[in-house]
Amino acid sequence: MIETDKPRLTESLHGMLDTGLHAVQTRLELLAVEVQEEKLRVTSLLFNTLLSAVMLGFGLVFVAIFLTVLFWEEHRLLALGLACVVFLGGGVLTASNAAREIRRGSRLFAASLAELARDRDAVQHRE
Repeated sequence: MIETDKPRLTESLHGMLDTGLHAVQTRLELLAVEVQEEKLRVTSLLFNTLLSAVMLGFGLVFVAIFLTVLFWEEHRLLALGLACVVFLGGGVLTASNAAREIRRGSRLFAASLAELARDRDAVQHRE
């Protein structure tokens, strides 16, 4: 009787080991996908942010020049002062937005951590 239980125990252990390794492999694949997605998201975010900053910067400079030339005879100091206020206000606004994004942090590995927590809960409830 001991002879027949030993192969079944070995098969059971191999099955448990295979299941555990498969779960680890799945979680590692999920981590790799999340890293790739985060890399693409950050690259896209940086590219779009830099491109929009350059385009908006040129646009604002040309608007400021246009308004200054338009009001050159009567109110050139007012036009220059308003342009300075707009540029400085925009700079403060975008800096505060960037600071808020930095404080919020990244959600990298959030799905993997949630899956690992579910796995841990499932194992604890089995026992």
